[in-house]
Amino acid sequence: MLQNARSRQMPNRPSDGTRINEDIRISPIRLVKDDGEQLVIETHKALQMAKEAELDLVEVSPNAKPPVCRIMNYGKFRFEQMKRAKAAKAKQHIVKVKEIKLHPKTALNDYQYRMEQAKDFLKSGMKVRLVMQFRGREMAHMDYGRRLMDQARIDLAESGDLEMDARVEGNTMASIYTPKRGVTTAKPVTEPMAAGEA
Repeated sequence: MLQNARSRQMPNRPSDGTRINEDIRISPIRLVKDDGEQLVIETHKALQMAKEAELDLVEVSPNAKPPVCRIMNYGKFRFEQMKRAKAAKAKQHIVKVKEIKLHPKTALNDYQYRMEQAKDFLKSGMKVRLVMQFRGREMAHMDYGRRLMDQARIDLAESGDLEMDARVEGNTMASIYTPKRGVTTAKPVTEPMAAGEA
């Protein structure tokens, strides 16, 4: 009765492909005990030991000869594995790149607002791609755009480091800034929208 209840809770072949209990058909196996002692034993005997302990026989190294197994609570083991994987994923730092668009004729107050946005993004740990867009005849006066990009480098010096200097790409001039070490703060709950983003 107990065995039937346990088999309903935990299938022999979990979704991760690990063989457990009656699904382990190779015999003999190398059983690793909790104290580290290893013994080569017939599979049916190891299964009996697992049943007596109300635990699972789990194949931990299927390619070894003979395969290595342990007696454990497989449900708890999988839960701990997923918990560790989730914690590791949470620690991964994914750097976002926010784009801020400018034009050679950007008004002073618009320029200052966009610089404040860029500083906020950098302080939040995001990279900033500053794009100067030229339209029509503005292409003949790229020096105006260059001056604004040079001013932006001065204005963002305290918040970010220049990763890529202003580079002309078609009808745009772009530079990239990375957050300055030690200046980043906690990421805001809602990210402000970059100028030019939909």
